[in-house]
Amino acid sequence: MGYCAKKSTFWAFVAAGALVGLSGCEDTAKRPAQVRPAQIALPSQALDLGPLPINSQHKYFMPLMVQRPDGADRLAAASMAAFNAGELDFQAGHLGRAREEFDEALDGLLASGFDLDAEPVLSGLYHRIIDTVSVDELEAFRAGDGFSEQKSTPAPIDEIAEEPIPQPEKFDPNLRGRAEGEVGAIDHDVPLTVNDPVLAYLNYFKTPRGSSIVETGLRRAGKYREMVQRVLQQEGVPQDLIYLAQAESAFQPQAVSKAGARGMWQFMSYAGRKYGLQKTWWVDERQDPEKATRAAAHDLRDLYDQFGDWYLAMAAYNSGAGTIQRAVERTGYADFWELYHRNVLPKETQNYVPIILALALISKDPARYGIEFTPEPPLKADLVKPGQVIDLRLVAETIDTDLESLRSMNPELLRLVTPPDPEFTLRIPEGTAERFFAEIAAIPPEKWVSWRRHKVEQGETLSAIAKQYRVSSAQVADVNDLTMGASLEVGQKLIIPAAPKSEGSTGKMIRYRVRRTDTIATIADEFDVTPAELRKWNHLRSDRVARGISLRVYPGGMTPAPQQTKTKVTALAAQAALPGKATGRTPIMEARARSRVVHHVKAGETLWSIARAYRTTVEAIQSGNRFLFSRPLQVGDTLTILPAR
Repeated sequence: MGYCAKKSTFWAFVAAGALVGLSGCEDTAKRPAQVRPAQIALPSQALDLGPLPINSQHKYFMPLMVQRPDGADRLAAASMAAFNAGELDFQAGHLGRAREEFDEALDGLLASGFDLDAEPVLSGLYHRIIDTVSVDELEAFRAGDGFSEQKSTPAPIDEIAEEPIPQPEKFDPNLRGRAEGEVGAIDHDVPLTVNDPVLAYLNYFKTPRGSSIVETGLRRAGKYREMVQRVLQQEGVPQDLIYLAQAESAFQPQAVSKAGARGMWQFMSYAGRKYGLQKTWWVDERQDPEKATRAAAHDLRDLYDQFGDWYLAMAAYNSGAGTIQRAVERTGYADFWELYHRNVLPKETQNYVPIILALALISKDPARYGIEFTPEPPLKADLVKPGQVIDLRLVAETIDTDLESLRSMNPELLRLVTPPDPEFTLRIPEGTAERFFAEIAAIPPEKWVSWRRHKVEQGETLSAIAKQYRVSSAQVADVNDLTMGASLEVGQKLIIPAAPKSEGSTGKMIRYRVRRTDTIATIADEFDVTPAELRKWNHLRSDRVARGISLRVYPGGMTPAPQQTKTKVTALAAQAALPGKATGRTPIMEARARSRVVHHVKAGETLWSIARAYRTTVEAIQSGNRFLFSRPLQVGDTLTILPAR
């Protein structure tokens, strides 16, 4: 069973439907009101379960299944109690106690004998605990090691859902006529309905707080609208689905809901993985605007294929396909408004569709509702592949942009460094790619995570700049081909050979606490290292790893090993010093000559990956292949590989 449950409910889940091709999109275009589908006959064995319960303490919907054993309910309640206790202790800073309570919540589910895949309430609870514990534990351990992820923004959908909505008698008396007049005058490719639930949110969005949320979304939409419209068109879904992103996040890629849904389209981590959004120590692709938009389009298209109705697809996007499917089966109506009035949907989902429709009406004609805003300019960027890890501060200094602008263009990056993925694409300001490659070539690639650049300001001296970066004047002079005491020009850019340690840079050891579902392979994948490296760093003899133990991890695999390199070269030197035919070379030269290897560069390889394969360094490879200082590595290049000095 696949899960695409998401948003601000712990218990939402989905029974993934087969993709049978998008149909009916054109049929719904430009119709002012939704037509109620024909009733669906209830299965003969279905039971009338009465009103579906809402957990008033946690305000999360608890879906019931027909003829589900009572034991599942009791197990879910016990597991949830332990989980809630763990959350409270974690927030209070009692990490050891919280971990025990999280373990109790998980152990109860896993040792129960229930098939979790067959019990939606248990499955949703299990995935929610896994996601929360992963986030909480990593946050705690990384904070202790000095690592901190980027700041997040509260998801607007949480704030909207908490606001009291006025009753019909308190509506603006002119609002209905204004909205109904708009429906007949504007283009739309998802049906637009004007009724009391929609009018309630139209009324709310006219309040100071509500209008502020709308204005923020409309302003930020300018940055991403072109991209979202292009992706929705490519994926064959209605353009009006853009208003889901406006409601969910106000187009803020770093928005995070109370339940841990993240990004412009508010994916939970397991739902994101289903649609190809990866999360590692380096990146969270739920925060990549374009990748998340494409994933959301796929998700919504699948839901439409399952229900044949965009309102039901949107409701399922909020609370899970299983929740909507059971409501349809119970009532016999595949119609959102019928389900709404029969009160068989979670309250949040009941409000979700009216929120989307109200935002669509306002966004299509803001002036009609008194909304004024200036849209942000569309995001324009050059796409570059650094090929290996690089500090964003060095990138910003190289192309003369500010760090925050660079980070906002790459919101999926969780650290100040790019991942050690040769295919990772970095967005930089439009028109700066050529300059980036030209200037970054002056710095050895293996120094891209530690060296910096500095633009000279009025009155600065070489010694003052060196002191600022805690390096010697001689070091700065050497890498910039300057004489000591040389005068500097305002605007001159210097290479700084050492810098303060990068936040989250490669090579720094962190501690990772093993979770129940972890394996050596999954941990290695999380941190972009190999299972062999993990075993070596932690003296493990097999791939088995016990839950709760603390592992040493060097993200990216760049653990320092200078002594190994020196020992290897020394041994070669000793071998070369043995009696034999005179070569006219020193023992070290002889050793290096004997250890030379010729390597032909293949597609996808980088200097960093080649250096790792030969247990040497990028600097050593460049020293033996001087042409690499003047141009990037190319497929087909022949390299002479020398051991590290």
